[in-house]
Amino acid sequence: MKVVILAGGLGTRISEESHLRPKPMIEIGGVPILWHILKYYAHFGFNEFVICCGYKAFVIKEYFANYYLHNSDLTFDFTNGNKMTIHNNIAEPWKVTLVDTGLNTQTGGRIKRIQPYIGDETFMMTYGDGLGNIGISALLQQHKASGMLATVTAVQPSGRYGVLDLDENKNCVVGFREKAKEDTNWINAGFMVLEPAVFDYIDGDMMPFEQAPLMRLSADGQLGVFRHYGYWQCMDTQRDKGALEYHWNSGKAPWKVWR
Repeated sequence: MKVVILAGGLGTRISEESHLRPKPMIEIGGVPILWHILKYYAHFGFNEFVICCGYKAFVIKEYFANYYLHNSDLTFDFTNGNKMTIHNNIAEPWKVTLVDTGLNTQTGGRIKRIQPYIGDETFMMTYGDGLGNIGISALLQQHKASGMLATVTAVQPSGRYGVLDLDENKNCVVGFREKAKEDTNWINAGFMVLEPAVFDYIDGDMMPFEQAPLMRLSADGQLGVFRHYGYWQCMDTQRDKGALEYHWNSGKAPWKVWR
């Protein structure tokens, strides 16, 4: 089963770094967040990826074209015809297809454009800027059992701000507490499983997948939800990146399930 990863957006909310490279290529622990996502899926046995490129696609293409150079020790022998020797060759069991899906194409349009690489197979899809310890096997099992065309993983992100309990009659604060997950709504975290019939719900390049296609799937009773109660973090801002870096540097990153 193939895993489709959306990696073509402009990443404007983290422009401090995305002006140099696509957001999925921003590094966590010295390697792109995209690498973390591929390693996570590969742990569950999914090693074939279709990456939807767009903004600065050449950066992603260069990374995979020179993957061994980025991850191995090298010797350059300029006395012997500029010979290069690769040491401790890093071999990943991956097959990675990089598709230029356009600079300004919306998420739905990007998915539609990779249809020829999917064919009539069930496939997974996620965003190139989110990490978590989602149970991929359980997600896939639930999707198959549901018989629906799409299943999306839902999470309740932790609140960033404290909550004030107010006495409206006295105009005073009667309590202060940290906002719990239970106080927030469920949101789309990506990590979806999709049937090929989903392509029929997408019309053109400028259609965000999260709007009309998912709304129509929901209206047709074809959109399932996999509730995830564990760790999940997207990387929209420098603060988000810092949180991911903190977990990685601690040696206890929840998404690092591989050896």
